[in-house]
This record gives sequence, structure tokens and C-alpha cells, in this order.
Amino acid sequence: MRIALFQTTTGIDPAHNSAQLCDAVKDAASGGAQILFTPEMSGLLDSNRERARAHVVSEDANPVLLDVCSAAKAAGIWVHLGSLAVDAGSRWANRGFLIDSDGRIRARYDKLHLFDVDLPTGESWRESNAYTPGEGSVVADTPVGPLGLSICYDIRFPALFQALSQAGARVLSVPAAFTVPTGEAHWHTLLRARAIENACWVVAAAQYGAHEDGRKTYGHSLVIDPWGHIVLDMKEQTGLGFAEIDLDLVDDVRGRVPVITHRRAIPAVEIVR
Repeated sequence: MRIALFQTTTGIDPAHNSAQLCDAVKDAASGGAQILFTPEMSGLLDSNRERARAHVVSEDANPVLLDVCSAAKAAGIWVHLGSLAVDAGSRWANRGFLIDSDGRIRARYDKLHLFDVDLPTGESWRESNAYTPGEGSVVADTPVGPLGLSICYDIRFPALFQALSQAGARVLSVPAAFTVPTGEAHWHTLLRARAIENACWVVAAAQYGAHEDGRKTYGHSLVIDPWGHIVLDMKEQTGLGFAEIDLDLVDDVRGRVPVITHRRAIPAVEIVR
């Protein structure tokens, strides 16, 4: 089963970003992919929240989402739109969408873990100032098998991915906009670990480059097999990448190292002082 990943440098103009996404949908279908994966914040990446506010609208009114649904239907391809900023009432949601080849939204996922950190470079991010965290996890059927949804910072919390694989996920999607310092230090290691410990394919479409809002993202969109081998690394470029997903490899790896069946509930921790 053939998949496509879109590595891009999303900016502050949703109309421009939407046009690039729709071109990617068309090109992914032309390249034989059954599903396209896009990064976190594919429709708008703007750290200036006052400027961004005019573009953060409800899901029903989001022009990028509407455009991509139409493009998916026209091209006859599924799309995991990594995430968009949507108005969720009192605050925003960082929400991913799974769109089928008829342009229908099959699943939604709101980012559970919000990125509130101060980096040694002086960068400071406070996602919780504007966003509300999600309250649930999602596994959805797709042409490439049961897909577990996550977003970016979630990758640091293995319990989420264990829950997804326990619920039947055979492919894990991790759309992201990793900073350069954290990407250089941890991106490949964390993604390979999630693939190995869950015996799942991992697909991670990422943002790359210098963005209009001043941030820089790491790139290196990855596809990793259940044994931890990197099948695709898009490195430092923008555009489409393609890879083949073989679900039989999930069964093979789980037969050799049956981590799913061997899992046990962790008992209460005894603290000895």
C-alpha cells in the first residue's frame, strides 16, 4: 500500500497554504498513493496569536478544511490533515482530521499534550495560553489499516501510543512542527522508539524550514517500519515523499517480539525510603 507525505513550510496566509495542500493532494493521487499525510498546523502557522485570530474559525467555516475535503473527493484519495487551529469556544483546538476519498471527515483528534516549554535557545512556547487539550484518543480504519492519531508533542508520552496499539492500531500517525533544537536531539529517537515498542508503522509528516512568523522547524518527515527501520527520511526539503506500507510486517514483528500480548497493567508503585 502506497502512502504520501507532504513536507512543507506553512505560513501565515491560509489561502496560500490551502492551495499548496490541494496541489499536494492531487499530486499524491497521481503518484499512486492511497492516503496523504500532512504536518501539524497545515493551514496556518503563526505564533502571533492576535494576527492569527482572524483566521481561526470554527470547523464548519474553515476554508482550508473545506478546500482539502473537496480536493480529496476530486482526486479520489484519503487525507490525514495533520492538524488545523480551530475555534472550539472559549479557546482553540489543535485538531487533526481524517478525510476519506469522498471528501467526508471520518475522524477527528484534538492534541492531548500541549507544548509549554522554555528552550535553552531562548525560545518559549505556551500552547496552553490559546489552546485547550483534547480529551480522547482515536483509532480509525483507513485504506492502510487501523490508524492511531496523535500530534507532535504527544510523541513524548508513550502511554498514548500503547493505548492506540492496544486498541488495534497498526499504523501510528505523528504530524508535527518540531523545533530545530528538539528535532536534532530527539525526533528520530522518539519516533523509532514508538514504532519498536508498539510493533507499528509510524508515519510522521513534518514542517520544515524558516517560517513567516520567525520560527524554524526541523523537517525530516519519516516513515518507520515496526522493527524500527527508517523507510523514508525527507530530510531538509519541501514537497512530497512516497513510501510503501506492508501490514504483514506488523504481524511478523509481533510474532517475533509479542509486546502487545505481553503487556500487563502496571501495579501501584511502592515507594521505599
